[in-house]
Amino acid sequence: MYGGEVYEYYPLGKHIVAAPGVCGGRPTVKYRRLDARHLMGFLRRGDTPAEIAERHDIPLAAVREAKAVSAYYDYEKPYA
Repeated sequence: MYGGEVYEYYPLGKHIVAAPGVCGGRPTVKYRRLDARHLMGFLRRGDTPAEIAERHDIPLAAVREAKAVSAYYDYEKPYA
């Protein structure tokens, strides 16, 4: 349950999940509609993990995990 609603997801890590009906089932930050591929785009353009975490009010560990998990999951593909 999250916010009084059932939140079904498949963990890809501690912070990165795939949830049916959220961002087309692509990997996202848990409990957020923040697509992991956007985190990777921010990193590619030169934003630091700390800047991204602060701007989007997410744990720094989520940004780091998104980068690590990208080696195993195609962020363009739905998993849920």
